[in-house]
Amino acid sequence: MAVRYTSTRDARIDVSVAEAIVQGMPPDGGLFVPRNVPRLSADAILEPRLSYAELAWLVLSPWFDWRETELRPLIEQAYSSSGEKSNFDTPEIVLLSNAGSLNCENKYSGEKQSSKLFLLELFHGKTCAFKDLALSLLGGLLSKSLEKCGIDEPVLVLTATSGDTGSAALSGLGGQQGIRIAVIYPADGTSEIQRLQMTSVPLEDRCVIGLKGTFDDAQRIVKNIFQNAKNLRSPFFGIRLSSANSINIGRLLPQIVYYVKAWRDLYSLGAIDYGGAFDVVVPSGNFGDILAARYAKAMGLPIRRLVCASNSNRILYDLFATGIYDRRRSFNKTISPSMDILVSSNLERLLYHAFCENSELVSRLMRQLENEGFFLIPQQFAANISDFCAGWADDLQTLESIRHMWEIHNLLIDPHTAVACKVAHELFSNSQNHQKDRTIMKTQVVNPIVIAATASPFKFPASCCAALQSGLPNPPISISKNDLSRAFELSQATGISVPKPIADLVTAKINHPIIVEESALESVLADFAHKTANSHACRKLTI
Repeated sequence: MAVRYTSTRDARIDVSVAEAIVQGMPPDGGLFVPRNVPRLSADAILEPRLSYAELAWLVLSPWFDWRETELRPLIEQAYSSSGEKSNFDTPEIVLLSNAGSLNCENKYSGEKQSSKLFLLELFHGKTCAFKDLALSLLGGLLSKSLEKCGIDEPVLVLTATSGDTGSAALSGLGGQQGIRIAVIYPADGTSEIQRLQMTSVPLEDRCVIGLKGTFDDAQRIVKNIFQNAKNLRSPFFGIRLSSANSINIGRLLPQIVYYVKAWRDLYSLGAIDYGGAFDVVVPSGNFGDILAARYAKAMGLPIRRLVCASNSNRILYDLFATGIYDRRRSFNKTISPSMDILVSSNLERLLYHAFCENSELVSRLMRQLENEGFFLIPQQFAANISDFCAGWADDLQTLESIRHMWEIHNLLIDPHTAVACKVAHELFSNSQNHQKDRTIMKTQVVNPIVIAATASPFKFPASCCAALQSGLPNPPISISKNDLSRAFELSQATGISVPKPIADLVTAKINHPIIVEESALESVLADFAHKTANSHACRKLTI
């Protein structure tokens, strides 16, 4: 039976996957969610020697009511593992690397009852972050969805980003026929390399804007534009909108695939038996990446616990610790900027499922969050998210985690992955001592732990250099003020090559220098929307 999609806030909405992808989000301000979750096929679990594209087809096809000839070529194109047009620098697309064990304070501790750690390397795409895995496919999904919905006018993809989504969306969707894209990022809330990746893209059908504000501000404005676009007074009236954020279900679904690959790799390595479970630890800001793991679990993948790792903004940690989501707090700028978020959009999808698809309750709590700044999860539904737990790390602990993984395991990790590594070591190692804490593991069962390694360390070289300075055999003599220079210093000190997409930024030219106040953002976006719409209309007339 084909999966249909509804809104987290209005059960009357019923659309196909193509309609959900084209719309991006429902007009009621909610998010599209599946009415039912399909089961994983046996082949997706056990069929040997599958390429990533073949696995993605097996995992994703049940979510789509498309013919194989419509969906499979898009997947093959996105995840081609060979040739000059490959979107990834490794044939496996996603790698699983050994990261030692929990009790690894020295190089010789490897007790039999200690859980083994693994890094799920999700950063081998064109912008060196996990967003590439979904956004390399979303462009094709969106184009095909427009075709299936009988839409031939251009679509404007509006995307708020905390750093990585923007560059990956510009790479994956930019330049595609009929798709224009506008990316809004916090001007002072990304790494220099993240910012350079976004602002150096070509101008045609692309708009990149720095906002004097936070990611939450950018995300709120984008959501308001979607919600008000059908109002005659909206400057976006008549403009067809979509999104590349994980608020778009077409962005979220492809992220399920790499958790299935993680289980397959663990099984292949002998780290897990058939039917055996593993735990995942995911650095999380907007909650999309860990929600994809929850959908993988709902499909039948044997994931036991889902650990949400937060930085010092820790709003998700507090939710799982207390049942209260409260954004009425100070905002912290950290060295893990992609997680500097106080309003985690995808949490709404989790709540919808946890509340037994009660869209009225979700709508009421989301209104309360918007108007009062907090909400409380009703006690009768708390058990429905009991497979989640959480931990957090401040900047100093994050730096210590980077140094620890380098000195003990010779693994270089970025600050977001470092938060997850710190949380994994703390929560799983100390579970016996914190039996009353909802955020801590409560079982002695030893399972492999998979940590989502979400970005290349070379996207955040300043933090890595600061963390490793004292522990490097050949530390940099001086640390440059320029992030790109730091990346090469980090490479020289560690012997690890700078990824080509980052090395190529040396010759990049800034094409999108604009930075605006919040009050001017909607006007600038509207100008871009109408200018490019007119341009497309003129092109169509001349063809």
